Amino acid sequence: MKPPEFMKAMVITGISGVSAGSRPLAMMELAVPEPREGEILIRVSACGVCHTELDEIEGRTPPPRFPVIPGHQVVGHVVKCGPNASRFHIGERVGVGWIYSACGTCVFCRNGNENLCPSFRATGRDVNGGYAEFMTAREAYAYAIPEYFSDVQAAPLLCAGAIGYRSLRLANIQDGQSLGLTGFGASAHLVLKMLNYRFPRSRCFVFARSRAEQSFAREIGAVWAGDTEAPPPELLDAIIDTTPVWKPIVFALEHLKSGGRLVINAIRKEPLDQDILMRLDYPRHLWMEKEIKSVANVARQDIRDFLEIASRIPIVPEIQVYPLESANDALIELKERKIRGAKVLCV
Repeated sequence: MKPPEFMKAMVITGISGVSAGSRPLAMMELAVPEPREGEILIRVSACGVCHTELDEIEGRTPPPRFPVIPGHQVVGHVVKCGPNASRFHIGERVGVGWIYSACGTCVFCRNGNENLCPSFRATGRDVNGGYAEFMTAREAYAYAIPEYFSDVQAAPLLCAGAIGYRSLRLANIQDGQSLGLTGFGASAHLVLKMLNYRFPRSRCFVFARSRAEQSFAREIGAVWAGDTEAPPPELLDAIIDTTPVWKPIVFALEHLKSGGRLVINAIRKEPLDQDILMRLDYPRHLWMEKEIKSVANVARQDIRDFLEIASRIPIVPEIQVYPLESANDALIELKERKIRGAKVLCV
């Protein structure tokens, strides 16, 4: 079936604030893009909503140009192939994640760490993404979606799941060791599900401001859940921070064992409150060989590996579904921490 000439898209037109009543995205009618060399055209069916979209809109990781279509957890079907694009056939279901492209030749790319490539480009920031009826993607950076998952279930696996998988690897825990999760949104709830399967003797402790998030964490396997500042029943071997703010970092360091590791899973953090910085005390928070490790983007192998693991276990995300036209509402709820699992746009 031939694609139409025009499509609906939710577009970032410039940097703005996100708050109740705001409309940071504008609905536009745009020309359907034409796939170029090595690209495929995808009819989008679902796109996950990520905190990184808030970072783009509010200017912490601004797009290089406006307008731009956000969205980097995209599931859809191939409707057209560009020149020399033969990896997927018409009608095949594919997914696209945060990594749109990398150079392929630098030392990081050659070592499988293309997430660190100086030429890394992000879907939905550096190029148009999936808050639209159609999008193009490089076929080398698209993924076959396991049959087990519906479109809306698969979408969060492409970023929230994949970056959670990378974070858990970087946490370097062994079965039986304890893991903390600070913040309990899309990525963290998938990490907990993965931990329960891969490290059955390990215990998970969740730090979250919201009572609803704390309750949800206990529902799916956390042995303890409390406020960000609350001391857990024991010191922890590793903590993964998934929040957009700095305050949890200081408390997480305090909750680590000697030699423990804090993994910060965030593309950007909101501005640092100097009062928080003043709380940082070297012997209390950093001494005894505690480590801090950041997570930068994802590599293609992270997405491939996690999709395979998620389908084998299986890991099925909890989701809240919104129509494309309600993307602003989904983003405002995300900003206000009204979260249970992952938010997904149904296109």
